[in-house]
Amino acid sequence: MLQTFEVNNIRCGGCANTITKALESEGFSGIDVDLSCEPRKVTVDIVDEALVAHFKAILRNLGYPLVNEENGFIDSTTLKAKSVVSCAIGKFSDNKKKK
Repeated sequence: MLQTFEVNNIRCGGCANTITKALESEGFSGIDVDLSCEPRKVTVDIVDEALVAHFKAILRNLGYPLVNEENGFIDSTTLKAKSVVSCAIGKFSDNKKKK
């Protein structure tokens, strides 16, 4: 079943590329990162509700927590820093693919 989640710290196609690759490598499908709205939205096909926690953990590990997650100042700053690195990796790997 397709589910859509509002996600923080997504800024560009590099972020979307990193998120898509990470989710695909974990077996998720139907992935769409909507960059046209704020907050950004990630849609994914989740066949088992038990996978929702795994989905959230993958995004958080990359620096992209869900909008409704409570984060303190230090945690929020750490997640933003992680997302910048994830974004750069996504941009770099996308540029390599185009060459």
